[in-house]
Amino acid sequence: MSQISVNGLTFCYEGSSDNIFENSSFSIDTDWRLGFIGRNGKGKTTFLNLLLGKYAYEGSIAASTVFDYFPYALTAEQASQPAAEFAQELKSGCELWRVICELGELREDADILYRPFHSLSPGERTKVLLAVLFSGENDFLLIDEPTNHLDEPARALVKRYLASKKGFILVSHDRDLLDACVDHVLVLNRRTIEVQRGNFSSWWENKRRRDAFAQAENEKHLREIGKLRQAAERADRWADKNERTKIGFDPRKEPDRCIATRAYIGAKTKKMQRRVTSMKERIGREIEEKEGLLVDLEQPVDLKLTTLVHYKRVLVSAGDYTVRYTDAVQPVFSGLTFSIEQGERIALHGQNGCGKTTLIKMLLRRTGQEDAPLPVTESGDFVAAPGLVVSYVNQDTSALRGSVRDFCRRRGLDVSLFCAVLRQLDLERVQFSKNMEDFSEGQKKKVLLAASLVTPAHLYVWDEPLNYIDVFSRMQIEQLLLRYAPTMLFVEHDAYFREKIATRVVEL
Repeated sequence: MSQISVNGLTFCYEGSSDNIFENSSFSIDTDWRLGFIGRNGKGKTTFLNLLLGKYAYEGSIAASTVFDYFPYALTAEQASQPAAEFAQELKSGCELWRVICELGELREDADILYRPFHSLSPGERTKVLLAVLFSGENDFLLIDEPTNHLDEPARALVKRYLASKKGFILVSHDRDLLDACVDHVLVLNRRTIEVQRGNFSSWWENKRRRDAFAQAENEKHLREIGKLRQAAERADRWADKNERTKIGFDPRKEPDRCIATRAYIGAKTKKMQRRVTSMKERIGREIEEKEGLLVDLEQPVDLKLTTLVHYKRVLVSAGDYTVRYTDAVQPVFSGLTFSIEQGERIALHGQNGCGKTTLIKMLLRRTGQEDAPLPVTESGDFVAAPGLVVSYVNQDTSALRGSVRDFCRRRGLDVSLFCAVLRQLDLERVQFSKNMEDFSEGQKKKVLLAASLVTPAHLYVWDEPLNYIDVFSRMQIEQLLLRYAPTMLFVEHDAYFREKIATRVVEL
C-alpha cells in the first residue's frame, strides 16, 4: 500500500488559455478501488495521462508505483493478430498463463487469445485487454470507460470482475458500475476536487445534502445582506439630513435652539455615520462568507424538446420480420413482431450482434434518412407511417469534422439555438471556436444529442446515446424525456436510464 500525492498541480494544453487543473492538491491510496467522476471535458482522461507522464505540468505528482492504462492503443498490425502474439508488447513482462487465469475470472475461454483480435466481439476485446491489464503485480491501473459499447451480460461480467479487484482508478459514467465496483470516489467538481469514501450513490446523496445546505446558507446570507443594506441606507439618509441642519435655523420654529446645539447635532451625526460604517463592514463580512458556497453547485438547466404529432397512432410496425446479411448463414434476427405507437418509448435490448443497430438502419431506410444500401435480404413486414420524420443519434461520432458552424450549415440547424442547447448541456463556450475532431468523446456525443433535440420529429431514434456522456447530463436528459414524453426507439445499455425511461422493452 502506498500513496499518490498531488500537490499544486497546474496544467493547460498548449495554445489554450484555460487551465484544466489549477493549484490542485489531494492524495489517494493505491489499494483503493477509486471511481473517477466529473463532467465531460473537466480533465479525467487528462489526469490519467499526467500520471502516465505524457504531458509536462507545474506542481508535483509523487508516486512509488507503476501505472498502466486501459484501453491499450493497438496498431493495425496488432489488431489483425491474435492477442497471444502481442500481449507482451502491450504490457512488459506479461505472461500468458496469468492472462488465461484472468480470463477465467471473466468467464471466457482461453481460445479467444488465439483468434485474430479484430474478429472478436466488443465484449471479448474488452475482456482480453482487461485480462492483460490485470496480469501484472503491484501496478496501479488506470481504467478509462471500460463498458462503452458493451451489452448487458458483458457489463455484468466486467462489473463482477472489477469488484473483485483493487488498486485502480475507474473512469465511468455508468452509475450501476460505479456503485458495484468502487470504495472511494475522486470527484472533479466545477471549481474544487474532492476525495471521499464510498460509491457513487453515497457520494451523490452527500452532495445533494451539501448543495441543499449551501443553497439555504446562501439564501440566509442574501436576506441578511438585504436587511443590512436597507438599514445602512436609512441611517445614511438620516445622517445626511441631520448634518444639513447644523447651520442655519428659524428662531420662530425652533425657539429653544441656540448656537451650542450645533455641536450636539454634529456629535449625533458622527455617531450615526459610525453606525453606517459598521453596517457596511458587516455587509462585507456577509458577502465574504457567502462567496464559495455555490461554486460546486450542480444546477442543470431544463432542456426543451419540440415534438411533432403524426395523424397515425401507430408509427412503426413489424410483423414476422427477418433480416439476413447476404454472406451470413444465420439471420441477424427472425420473426420479429412489434409496433411503436405515439407516446411510447421503446428500448431495444439484447446482446451485441443481435441486430439492434441493423434494425435501426432498416428503419432509417424506410423513412428516407439512410441512402447507403445494406447487403441484406428481408422477409416479413416492416412498415413506417407515411411522412414520418425521424431525429436520429448515431452511436458513431467519427464523422464529426470541422467547426460547430459548419456542422449546423450541413444539418440545416439554427446556429444560435444549437449553441444554446450545447451550453445547457454544459459545453463550454471556448469549445465553439475549436474543430469538433478535437472534442472529447463525451463532447462529440453532446453535439449529436443537441442536434437531435433541436430537430422537431415524430420519432426520436437514439442508438447508444449515453456512451461517454457524464452522469449530470444523463440525469438532465432523463428529466427532459420524462417531462416531454416523446415517441422513441432507443438502444442503451445503461440499466438506470433504460429502467427509468422505457415504457416497453423489445428483446432481440
